[in-house]
Amino acid sequence: MENTLLVRADQAEKLDADPAAVVTLLADLDGLTGNRSTFRDGSDGAPPHFHTRASELFFVLDGTLQVLLDQDLVTLERGDFLVVPPRVPHAFGALKGADADVLFVFTPGMGRFDYYRLLDRVQCGEASPQEIRDSQDRFDNHYVDSPVWKAAR
Repeated sequence: MENTLLVRADQAEKLDADPAAVVTLLADLDGLTGNRSTFRDGSDGAPPHFHTRASELFFVLDGTLQVLLDQDLVTLERGDFLVVPPRVPHAFGALKGADADVLFVFTPGMGRFDYYRLLDRVQCGEASPQEIRDSQDRFDNHYVDSPVWKAAR
């Protein structure tokens, strides 16, 4: 069982400062980072961004997730699986009229839990949005503008 990771649901760290979402931190290893996020009806997850090194995997556990893929909008439903490769701009949020429960996995991992904790601190007023912008290289989370996403949301 060497190098095995088991995270019990009741022991996982939950970030819930955002009233519209809960992020459950699952694994933050060299090979992968994983979290489970639940988004309430129509709430936004992440704004348009891309990663230079990581692929991001989405598996919809329940509900409906709207995803921006470059300039296209895609709707994912329970059981759908999506892999977004590096450098592809993307964004996501629960579709209006639906909640979404999603498993996210990044590969390779890179200490991304501190990014989620920073987002939580911003929601609590304990950190500024500028700290998120300043951390783009550190967490490989590069924000972009998307008129398509703005129009859809």
